[in-house]
Amino acid sequence: MKTQIIAIVILALGSFCASTAEGQALRGVFKRVNSSVVVINTIKDVIGSPQNERVSVAELGSGVLISKDGEIMTAAHLVQTADTIFVQFSSEDLITAKVIASEPFADVALLKLNEPPPSGAVLAKLGDSNKTEVGDQVFIVGAPHGISHTLTVGYISGRRQSNFMYSGLSLGEFFQTDAAINQGNSGGPMFNMAGEIVGIVSAIVSKSGGSEGLGFVATSNLARQLLLERRSFWSGVSGYFITDKIAKVLNVPPPGAGLLVQYVAKNSPAAQMGLRGGTTKATFDGENVVLGGDVVLAVQGIPWNVKNYEKIQEVVGRVNPGDLVRVKILRSGEQLELSAKKNP
Repeated sequence: MKTQIIAIVILALGSFCASTAEGQALRGVFKRVNSSVVVINTIKDVIGSPQNERVSVAELGSGVLISKDGEIMTAAHLVQTADTIFVQFSSEDLITAKVIASEPFADVALLKLNEPPPSGAVLAKLGDSNKTEVGDQVFIVGAPHGISHTLTVGYISGRRQSNFMYSGLSLGEFFQTDAAINQGNSGGPMFNMAGEIVGIVSAIVSKSGGSEGLGFVATSNLARQLLLERRSFWSGVSGYFITDKIAKVLNVPPPGAGLLVQYVAKNSPAAQMGLRGGTTKATFDGENVVLGGDVVLAVQGIPWNVKNYEKIQEVVGRVNPGDLVRVKILRSGEQLELSAKKNP
């Protein structure tokens, strides 16, 4: 009996020591990367309710500094149609920024500060998400509900491929994690225990509106490919894919495909082209949409549909700055062609 008690005590001490060492390691990694994480505040115009008037709203999220030039990775849904973007560092420095690359259907975006980052800012390193496996411990740093530089810890719960689709996420690979994610965490980094970025926080599945252990994070390799290697074109448009099912409702010509423009950021390429957003909130098949905007039918002569989307992004990405980007739209029952010069 005495031997059993001694064995139990030894096991308990071993577990305690391992837990303490793990906590100390996490503490050190957090201190090393914390100053690379930023709070992102945006201002955008939306359709209010119930009178469908246009109102200006502020939204909050997170991001991470990855270059000395002031490049910051974040979530596309946070900045895609933002008219103004403010980035706040741990030093309390507040700097405006602009979007230089974005892929809404993978929910990743790249910002560029309008002035150099503060001297104390730390650069975070992008890790190789292919080396991250289910069961690996990870941590997220962000601003849940505006409480900046909050640490949450969890594990990789799963990997979801490009055929997985939740909340419009349909390109590339996403991690599923049980690390707590709440409003304000969007766009923040998920780190491995070496302090490398392995993902950018995107969305949660929740019945309560808060964290329920079902978070989704765009992988670092996906973000690297779409934002640094390919530089996905930022249009400044948020839209709703039109399928055959709703084409008749919107009077879209056959084969019933296109993009219903919902919001357009001021001073964006789409705004310069003359694209118009929606005017009226509605619910279709349980989803909130904004009706009354232009319907994009084709870009650079390529019909707009799910199958052609990546091809369109690739073709537009190859257009030289100063050359025209042409868009065919449906507006008030009439087909029009809009164009604008691609920004540098």
